[in-house]
Amino acid sequence: MTDIEYLKKYYPGNIEDAIKRLESGEPVQYIVGNVDFYGYTFNVNKNVLIPRFETEELISYTLELLKGKKETLDILDIGTGSGCIAITLKKELENTNITAIDISDKALEVAKENATFNNVNINFKNSDVFENINDRYNVIISNPPYIKETEDIDKLVKDNEPSIALYAGIDGLDIYTKILKDAKKHLKDKYLIAFEIGETQAEDIKELAIKYLDNCNVIIKKDIYERNRFIFIKNE
Repeated sequence: MTDIEYLKKYYPGNIEDAIKRLESGEPVQYIVGNVDFYGYTFNVNKNVLIPRFETEELISYTLELLKGKKETLDILDIGTGSGCIAITLKKELENTNITAIDISDKALEVAKENATFNNVNINFKNSDVFENINDRYNVIISNPPYIKETEDIDKLVKDNEPSIALYAGIDGLDIYTKILKDAKKHLKDKYLIAFEIGETQAEDIKELAIKYLDNCNVIIKKDIYERNRFIFIKNE
């Protein structure tokens, strides 16, 4: 389906105005105002990243690793954006307490709307990684900013999606480092950390995990295009 066909099917307003917005370089998802993600509907606007298929894969891998867990899971979603990860996990898992954090109040507004729309209870907080977090978790999951400051990216993304959710320092590793160096204080004895990553970052993040976490098992997973796009760090 082309973007124009998508607009004609899903845009509720004046289609000519919508096509003009599309031609001016606005993403079709922002024009329509929502996306389908893991079978659920999420509102999106310029204050949050557009959820992508790779993040659906992150959730699928995470659910597979958590399969069979009978205890109540305390889960922390770092950089929640639209809330798509936290809300989907809440819908797909039984017995969870989920906290979702973001540094952007505007993103949190979108996430809260999505939680209400999808009828789930999530504890949302404004926090720069662990700044306002005092609890310990079984699972920490994140699709953080991971693009290098000097990296060329698609113009549509660069011109429209929030830069605070895209870029993470010279090597793109700033947020992974920030999470992993303090993660021990916020993890239970048996834990899972799940990350979406840039395709060239796997070995660097694995080294960070081994540096900051004792006796951890690091699993690198590929996406459907055979790129290293996910890391799972376990101690169980």
